[in-house]
Amino acid sequence: MKKLILCCLMLLGSALLHAQDRQAILKVMQKQELDWNRGDIDSFMQSYWKSDSLLFIGKAAPLYGWQATIERYKKAYPDKAAMGQLKFTILQVKVFDPSNAFVMGAWQLKRAKDAPGGYYTLWFKKIKGEWKIVCDHTS
Repeated sequence: MKKLILCCLMLLGSALLHAQDRQAILKVMQKQELDWNRGDIDSFMQSYWKSDSLLFIGKAAPLYGWQATIERYKKAYPDKAAMGQLKFTILQVKVFDPSNAFVMGAWQLKRAKDAPGGYYTLWFKKIKGEWKIVCDHTS
């Protein structure tokens, strides 16, 4: 009986930690949306792992590195008008363990002349106590 109770307590503790991690990841996504909508790519990029190993996969080809990724964003979205207003729709958040999670969702931009959108998958890792995007596949 003691083993059963201990096992149940461990499962409950794990579920609570996963719920806290899920909420932390959702806050990262909300901050990204707010940063984008302020026209602040530099702040938007703080959610990404600042490493040469960061992987961004877009329509053209895979791109490695935080610096290359921010340069790509700044070239593709040179001003607030080009950035438009971003809306994320989170479709799934899966926390696999204390340091790895997966997010799948949709993105939509509203701009004066168009409204592009698509889907994304993100691999999050907890690095130095913070959830960071280490791989972004956006189409």
